[in-house]
Amino acid sequence: MKSSMAVFFKEHPEMRYIYFGGKGGVGKTVIAAAVALWIAQQGKKTLLVSTNPVHSLSNLFKYDVFGKAVLIPGTENLYVQEIDTKDTIEKSKTDIREKISWFLKFADIPTKADDFIESATMNPAFEESAMFENMINIIFDDAFEFYVFDTAPTANARRLLGMSKVYTLWVDKMMKSRDEAKSMRLSLSFRKKKVQEEDDPLLNYLTIFRERIERMRTLLTDKEKSAFFFVTLLESLPIAVIRRFIGWFEDFGIPIGGVIVNQAIDKSEIGEDSAEFILNRVKMQDHYREEVDSYFDNLLGEVPLFEEEVRGLQMVSRVTEKLFAAA
Repeated sequence: MKSSMAVFFKEHPEMRYIYFGGKGGVGKTVIAAAVALWIAQQGKKTLLVSTNPVHSLSNLFKYDVFGKAVLIPGTENLYVQEIDTKDTIEKSKTDIREKISWFLKFADIPTKADDFIESATMNPAFEESAMFENMINIIFDDAFEFYVFDTAPTANARRLLGMSKVYTLWVDKMMKSRDEAKSMRLSLSFRKKKVQEEDDPLLNYLTIFRERIERMRTLLTDKEKSAFFFVTLLESLPIAVIRRFIGWFEDFGIPIGGVIVNQAIDKSEIGEDSAEFILNRVKMQDHYREEVDSYFDNLLGEVPLFEEEVRGLQMVSRVTEKLFAAA
């Protein structure tokens, strides 16, 4: 290894927000849980959150953590939560209905808000928007000392974390539309005197929302407080996914913490009399280990393939021990 997770955290004492991503099926949830457990063991009140629409944390810990932050039995500081977007989506629909209805009335547009609301909420990114707002709320509540996010597969994580930029563009466009509607409204008014300014809930909402998004963007791009980690297997596709997307995260300004290899076969357990299938897998992994070492300058650990599935606190603890062996 060129470095280690232990060294990373030693070099970044102010770190508070970390995100784990990678191709689907590489074990992001397991690695995120193992790191969160280690941080909790250092005495920090830690929240491990799933922003993956297909949650796995309840199954991993054999404990229901859906929709609420739950202290995992057997730990002192590890809280785990799977975000429930359903409630947030319904609240967002209600909020959008109120804002759009006001705007249509403000602009003297004789159209019902329902058509606009249906178009907005049918957008494929609407659920990601709700998830992003949930993530913002959790972070801004500031109830924990450290936050670990188990994200969806990389392409989805890219869109999720990119919502801060999308929202900024959306708010700017909404403000421009509002100003244009206001200008037209005044120009069409028969009153000679200037129309008295009304309370503008849309403007108030957009102003506050833009401030929240800017604050979130600042946190996401603060290399001392935030970092994104990629998890990979020693296989072609997961490595290719990281190579494809790592540049986007860097261009967006999200600091890259490093790359972690998962499910590596322990060669000390392999002999010449091992099954041909195992020998071939070891040879394949050796080949891709060279690729990983060549492509990425920030390898931070290698977790072995265990003899049984990682499920339950005891098995997560074993992953933590392997990942932070040099701590």
